[in-house]
Amino acid sequence: MSDDAPHVDPRRDRRTVARFRDLLRSERQSAALYRGLAAGADGERREIFMELAAAEERHAAHWAAKLTELGEPVPGSVRPTARTRLLSWLARRYSADTVLPLVERAEHSDAGLYEGDPHAAPEMAADERSHARVLTRLRAEGRTGGGRGTRRGTRRESWHRSDRSGALRAAVFGVNDGLVSNTSLVMGFAGSGAAGRTVLFAGLAGLLAGASSMAAGEYISMRGQREAYEREIALESAELRDDPEAEAEELALIYRAKGLDAEEAERVATTIMKDRDAALDTMAREELGLDPDELGSPWSAAFSSLVAFTIGAAVAVVPYLFASGRAALVIAIAIAAVALFGVGAALGLINGRGVPRSGARQLLIGGGAALVVYLAGRLIGT
Repeated sequence: MSDDAPHVDPRRDRRTVARFRDLLRSERQSAALYRGLAAGADGERREIFMELAAAEERHAAHWAAKLTELGEPVPGSVRPTARTRLLSWLARRYSADTVLPLVERAEHSDAGLYEGDPHAAPEMAADERSHARVLTRLRAEGRTGGGRGTRRGTRRESWHRSDRSGALRAAVFGVNDGLVSNTSLVMGFAGSGAAGRTVLFAGLAGLLAGASSMAAGEYISMRGQREAYEREIALESAELRDDPEAEAEELALIYRAKGLDAEEAERVATTIMKDRDAALDTMAREELGLDPDELGSPWSAAFSSLVAFTIGAAVAVVPYLFASGRAALVIAIAIAAVALFGVGAALGLINGRGVPRSGARQLLIGGGAALVVYLAGRLIGT
């Protein structure tokens, strides 16, 4: 730095001091909350909460040291806030699982708190991201009973694995979008009393415009999502390179959250960390919840979306290729009704709900939308 460069004395920067005090207070509150959660847990989960509390206390000590460097007095121990006391009481009175969703949501909102902060220690940003992911894992384990499910749960899990990529769900929703939107458009033109060729043209225009829009939107969305995932994996790779010990501790903590005891989790984590490529792949899957081999192709997603929307949108248009007037309208309504029920039934099957009920609900909603547009077209046409 040159002698001419402006120099700002941090001691005079009251905003920096105030920020350090706020962060110190926040980290102490987080440590107190994790200790409260530990009081409502037992076994391995209690130890994990205590380790999270210890990490927050290390962060608090960091900000206390920063205040000392600036010649500022370090506040004494702070009284837990009403929120911390309430959540701790609920955890003790019922269980930690009762309040875990609230704590998890707060940790996820603070996951990027120290990203790019020149005053934070290098490992603090990784710690905050890790805490959010560990809480997510703990909540998932609590919700599924540590992976031990009933026979019914096994059936659901088997179905979930069969559509892990979400491709089937996306295809069904794409068909549904095309079906409801274009059927409503065709019904609107038909209700206005337009000629059969006009209704056909409107339906084809709606099909092409909607399919193109869906494909473009899906491409942009998938492209952005893939880039975000690749950035997460790159950050994880950098953390493995710069601080492998912290990453090994984090991986061990994740396996403990999955049910392994401390010794076994540490042994597994140490074995995995010996191979950097394997470690990165494992951290991406276990910590980030990503499969590096299945990040998704924007072009494939766009094409699938285009095809799915086209199939749904074509249902109400096809009858007007071979007929016109009332005959085409009746056929279009009949085919659309069957298709709406079928799409609803498929969604019910995917979501594990009653097939007839889901089909009837979809028929009622989609048919209602088409009826409203039909009546509007009839009113405007008249």
